Amino acid sequence: MLDIDHIEVSIQSQSLRGYSKDRGVVFEATVSTAKNGCGQIFGSECTPLGSHRIRAKIGGDCPENAVFVGRRPTGELYSSALADCYPNRDWILTRIMWLCGNEIGLNRLGNVDTQRRYVYIHGAPDSHQMGVPSSHGCIKMRNTEIIELFNRVKIGTTVLISA
Repeated sequence: MLDIDHIEVSIQSQSLRGYSKDRGVVFEATVSTAKNGCGQIFGSECTPLGSHRIRAKIGGDCPENAVFVGRRPTGELYSSALADCYPNRDWILTRIMWLCGNEIGLNRLGNVDTQRRYVYIHGAPDSHQMGVPSSHGCIKMRNTEIIELFNRVKIGTTVLISA
């Protein structure tokens, strides 16, 4: 059911909304954006602002809690025991929607390129609190919600990120 035409992410309210042209808001979720706030610069670990699009959808055939490193499934499933073995790992789970900036000089090309910064919308451990900025620049979601969103968007869907 590809019914979400565009996505809006609010850093201020730590929320994500999916919109349908015909029906308005059709999906809502609480998310977690960057603990360093909003920003565009490479290496800042900030969530980039502006208009983006989904460049790639990764993990559609993976189970919930599948662990990704470098956008590839590791074969592991997240658990508290696995987290104890890798306490410093940045957990990217279940699904990845890799973002690409649409605005040259703001979030595309040079040292502000969202795609080159590897900024995603992705799943996170259920133990990670949503509604509180805590990521390294990405937009983290609950695993059940990322699966639903993933199934309702296509590559190329616009993602507008605002402060």
